[in-house]
Amino acid sequence: MPKALAILGTSSDVGKSLVTAGLGRLLYRKGVNVAPFKSQNMSLNSFVTVDGGEMGRAQVLQAHACGLLPHVDMNPILLKPEADHRSQVIVQGKVWGRYDAKGYFGCRPELFRFVKESYGRLAARHDVIIIEGAGSAAEINLRDRDLVNWPVVEMADASVILVADIDRGGVFAQILGTLDLLESHERQRVMGIIVNKFRGDRRLFDDGVQILEERGSVPVLGVLPFMRQLELDQEDSVTVDSHDAKPFSAETVNVAVVLLPHMSNFTDFNAVAAEDDVAFHYIKRPEQLEGADVVIIPGTKNTLGDLRYLLGMGFGEKIQARVRENTGELMGLCGGFQMLGKMISDHQNAEEGGEIQGLGVLDITSELLLDKQTTQVTAKPLFVSDSWDCEVRGYEIHMGLTHRLSGAPCFEVIHRQNSRGGEASHDGVVSSDGCIWGTYLHGVFDQPGFRRAWLNRIRRRKGLSGLDVSVSQAVSGRLASALDRWADHMEQHIQVSRIFSHLHL
Repeated sequence: MPKALAILGTSSDVGKSLVTAGLGRLLYRKGVNVAPFKSQNMSLNSFVTVDGGEMGRAQVLQAHACGLLPHVDMNPILLKPEADHRSQVIVQGKVWGRYDAKGYFGCRPELFRFVKESYGRLAARHDVIIIEGAGSAAEINLRDRDLVNWPVVEMADASVILVADIDRGGVFAQILGTLDLLESHERQRVMGIIVNKFRGDRRLFDDGVQILEERGSVPVLGVLPFMRQLELDQEDSVTVDSHDAKPFSAETVNVAVVLLPHMSNFTDFNAVAAEDDVAFHYIKRPEQLEGADVVIIPGTKNTLGDLRYLLGMGFGEKIQARVRENTGELMGLCGGFQMLGKMISDHQNAEEGGEIQGLGVLDITSELLLDKQTTQVTAKPLFVSDSWDCEVRGYEIHMGLTHRLSGAPCFEVIHRQNSRGGEASHDGVVSSDGCIWGTYLHGVFDQPGFRRAWLNRIRRRKGLSGLDVSVSQAVSGRLASALDRWADHMEQHIQVSRIFSHLHL
């Protein structure tokens, strides 16, 4: 068995994912053959691996931190909520079924076998495994159904680091309460505590560290200061409000993304939001579209339900008025692409059945299907070009087929990984004036060439001069180095040598 270290939390969103990624990066830089593992993840942010498997974005970031290509064994179970009481269940990269909570918990014995299989394969290839937990380490009402915290810790014979978030308040209750609720054999595995997201003068918490160590009988391994402009993919969409700082102006490219209830893959827009000449807002109300140069309808795990929400909130009328008045650009991604069309049908009950009229601004119709398309794609844009390389590399995750009745395709597909044959050689649809377009390609903005060419097209439409591609290349380089900046931050404020010694490294 490899050495195993589990990062558990006092609650959700305390920073477990990023602490796991940071420790993975530090171990990788030390030359250790390390891999991440999270048995069960609930997230609408997913990724497609080179072999066509679907997994959570958090474990993709952790894989990159460890110098590895992402693999579904790092996240064998992914839950993608479709509604308040139902989720699509992805097991080892493929759709396994759709369950409510009671039905899902009834499958625990079979699901835990998949967890053991995936962990076993990872353990055979790596010397250290860093395990991320989920929610709280003390979910005492779920112990008999747990698939992600203590059963995995015990399976891997792992030591535990407990992470708490001081920024939300009540850190003493978080930590001491969690320790008090653990079984004695669980508490014995806790080697230390990390207090995350500290703001202000660190010296003012010296007495807090002393109190925690005296009352908890567990060492505090470090107090991590809150790091602004972290620029790393977060697991959940709770971070979307952080982009709302820069106001729309005449000197910026103003991008508005409609915040849908079941929005998926908000990471599609991280690179755009990071550009200095972009003012990027997630919006919840139609009146917030005022001043936007581009309106984006993102992907969703519930296309029909979120389209009804969009129409009910008054977005439909506002967007259609913008199109009639030729006010700016409109883009749809994946489910948002389907919403731009005339009709969406769901005769196979992939979501909720029936059919619904779309916004009708693109001459397309879409049908939802039970078969999910998951593949990596390389494509060439046909509607945006410049003197530099504009190749796009992204991935498809959708359960639908779109029929283009008129209009031109957006992209020529150069390569589909693990092609099954017969797939379309083009993707997306763009209107004749180029101002309305949609695509199935997640990650479409990640490559700096296409991103800058697209932004420059909007800038010129506003009467601004275009910027050189080097501006966007610098942004991509900064984002790529964010993992090392975060690892450096952790190394400065955490007793990393103590953790390495515990792992006998």
